[in-house]
Amino acid sequence: MPLSTTVKPEPADPVARQVARGVCRLLDRLGHVGLTEFVLRSGRRADVIALGPGGELTIVEIKSSLADFRADGKWPEYLAFCERYYFAVPRGFPLEVLPEDQGLILADGYDAAILREAEHRPLAAARRKAVTLRFGQVAARRLQLLLDPQGADPGRPA
Repeated sequence: MPLSTTVKPEPADPVARQVARGVCRLLDRLGHVGLTEFVLRSGRRADVIALGPGGELTIVEIKSSLADFRADGKWPEYLAFCERYYFAVPRGFPLEVLPEDQGLILADGYDAAILREAEHRPLAAARRKAVTLRFGQVAARRLQLLLDPQGADPGRPA
């Protein structure tokens, strides 16, 4: 599967873009580094994936509206690729519709707060290694494209 060809991938929805920004700021304060619009080997796209200081992997699924949440039933598939899973929503989102057994983040374009911690679910060592390696490759490719947009081959597979 090819790596992302966009240097600064971001959600198309303006509300989701603001939530992603706040989430990434929160993750940074917690010592995690995040990537947005990260394509997993399954072909699914995680809104935000973060690598923590101890190598732990967190996925954050952004829901910009109730309609967005109701239209998306694929989120359980992400659980196999992370140790912690959160939903991130903007102010005014009806929190009661979100699964209570998943983490919850409230975010805007400037900041975010964890309202409910995500349960830690250990990943198999091989899966953790594969996702971490892909994380590094995607991050390096995005940096390479930023530094040399004409010299990098954005279509080269990982």
